[in-house]
Amino acid sequence: MKLVVLGLALSSSWGNGHATTYRALLKAFAERGHDILFLERDVPWYAAHRDLEPDFCRLAFYDDLAGLEAWRSEIAAADAVIVGSYVPEGAAIGDWVLTHARGVKAFYDIDTPVTLANLQAGPLDYLSADLIPRYDLYLSFTGGPTLRRIERDLGSPAARALYCSVDADLYRPIETAKRWDLSYLGTYSVDRQPILERLLLEPARAAPHLKFCVAGPQYPADIAWPDNVERIDHVGPAEHPAFYGASRFTLNVTRADMSAAGYSPSVRLFEAAACGAAIISDRWDGIETLFEPDHEIILADDGAAVLAALAAPVDLPRRIGQAGRQKILGAHTARHRVLELERLLLAAARAPLSPPVAEVAHA
Repeated sequence: MKLVVLGLALSSSWGNGHATTYRALLKAFAERGHDILFLERDVPWYAAHRDLEPDFCRLAFYDDLAGLEAWRSEIAAADAVIVGSYVPEGAAIGDWVLTHARGVKAFYDIDTPVTLANLQAGPLDYLSADLIPRYDLYLSFTGGPTLRRIERDLGSPAARALYCSVDADLYRPIETAKRWDLSYLGTYSVDRQPILERLLLEPARAAPHLKFCVAGPQYPADIAWPDNVERIDHVGPAEHPAFYGASRFTLNVTRADMSAAGYSPSVRLFEAAACGAAIISDRWDGIETLFEPDHEIILADDGAAVLAALAAPVDLPRRIGQAGRQKILGAHTARHRVLELERLLLAAARAPLSPPVAEVAHA
């Protein structure tokens, strides 16, 4: 299969979870013999923090919508073209792809609840409501009832869950000295911060004898970090396993829209579990369909529940971490997910497809 992907980022993981999601999925896709071209908007904030030159696909950069003209023939010849969420000018790019692509045309939303919430106010830079029925396939980061809503209310001919996944060759347990009792890895987000406050900062203030860490960019300078909370501005993907290995427990925090929709596991959740980390997570609908509470993950509603986990017997994090890793290896690696992607693309290819708009215009 020849696949073209226009995504937010592949070359840089700085400040986004899209890059590691694409890296794991496309590496596994290439392992199955497929040809992949990834087209990435050349923007300064990613250009200054590039941390990958992929050997599993071709990576090319473009400056603007007009710059995609150089790739028109490749897009027209592809068996499938995927446009991702949060791509700059993604709505205009999607319209251009739908005009020229001859194969399956799919939208991959790694931010589904945020997308749907914001679409209520009008078109987004990366998607508009009128584009959704024109895509053959809406691949969604979110499963559950949201999929029916995308079909029923927004007119998608096929909305299907494609959860994030993890490259199990890269994300694996590392034995290292424990530096922290509880860590958190994630870019700052206004709607996540209250949960981080409740599930990490409040426990840190209540237990000054324990050690905590928050790693990730873009946190405001005016946050009052307790003395026992270490701050790290950025941890690159290659250092994630060691980061998780240095933590007795690690925290998963879900954005508000994702939590409200449910069935929206982040890539960090899968990556941490693959590294054998004992995960403490906020609670949302559908998480129990992915990990068994109290066996593969600990769900916490408040700081008291976090402190109870931190005070549990010393073998608890080992048992939780091992069970969570086995769940990942059995169901959520990129090699599992790419089989789902193949199946969905092939099913869409068998369905009646509309001809490209350009062909209709010249008919």
